[in-house]
Amino acid sequence: MIKLAMFDTKPYDKEGFSAHAEEYGIEIKYLEPRLTEDTAGLAEGFDAVCVFVNDTVSAPVVERLAALGVRMVALRCSGFNNVDCKAARGKLFVSRVPAYSPYAVAEHAAALLLTLVRRTHKAYIRTRDFNFSLSGLTGFDLHGKTVGVVGTGRIGRAFIDICRGFGMRVLAHDLFPSDGIDYVNLDRLLSESDVISLHCPLTKETYHMIDSAAIGRMKQGVYIVNTSRGALIDAEDLLDGIKSGRIGGACLDVYEEEAEFFFEDNSDAIMPDDVLARLLSMPNVLISSHQAFLTREALSNIAQTTLQNVNEFFRKGERPNAVCDSCGRNCG
Repeated sequence: MIKLAMFDTKPYDKEGFSAHAEEYGIEIKYLEPRLTEDTAGLAEGFDAVCVFVNDTVSAPVVERLAALGVRMVALRCSGFNNVDCKAARGKLFVSRVPAYSPYAVAEHAAALLLTLVRRTHKAYIRTRDFNFSLSGLTGFDLHGKTVGVVGTGRIGRAFIDICRGFGMRVLAHDLFPSDGIDYVNLDRLLSESDVISLHCPLTKETYHMIDSAAIGRMKQGVYIVNTSRGALIDAEDLLDGIKSGRIGGACLDVYEEEAEFFFEDNSDAIMPDDVLARLLSMPNVLISSHQAFLTREALSNIAQTTLQNVNEFFRKGERPNAVCDSCGRNCG
């Protein structure tokens, strides 16, 4: 029986993994703490650890896990910016889930955009109080607008399909182009787009790709959507762009410093992150807590792929969905 320690476990994780663990012969220990240097010792006696976006697999954590006899880190997500892949090389096999449900994330991006553009969240609150005034709820048509999509992997392409359904003009930017999409350089995308949606991984090259300089090249009143990774955007520069009016609205499912706040109930606490607190106070900012992946279909696919990765590594000696630190792409 393969023994797997799952860190940062939430109730919705257990349902999918418990449903498939037995068929793969994997015994799972569900742990609530996130994986950090302080909690890595909880992995003692396990063959592998399963981690999510806010777990930390730094070089010290890698060394600690390897010393405990752990042989594999199984990411139950597609991104791997929280893993020191170079440190893991030769010590721990690292796998990920490259495609669990691109539709889940793409649809959530569209939902955020539609909600903010048409003010449906404000209308919902008003009508709950029997306030049926339409003042201040004027939106705009997405039809005929230009959307710039940065990153055209499975999620980006699914989002493009949705935007085309709305009758939007699509511009895209990606180092690895796909057929049937109009690609332009990033400067042109920034300057011509009414809506910019980010669907690219977080790498050294994409870190803070949306900063004050990039915002300065955007159209006045542009809407920005980010359902990928928080650090693609410099949050302070985003805040300045919103205050100046350059950015007409921001839809964020991720935030650079989210690890301390997202996925938890902090309703009785004082928000110590001033930038996040100010963003939340803005009437033209809509933030959800990294929930774009949260559909029944996606959770089931994540569990099955993660457990398949573990099973194939330990029982077949294969390296499925391996994370490569040199090129940043899925090298299998």
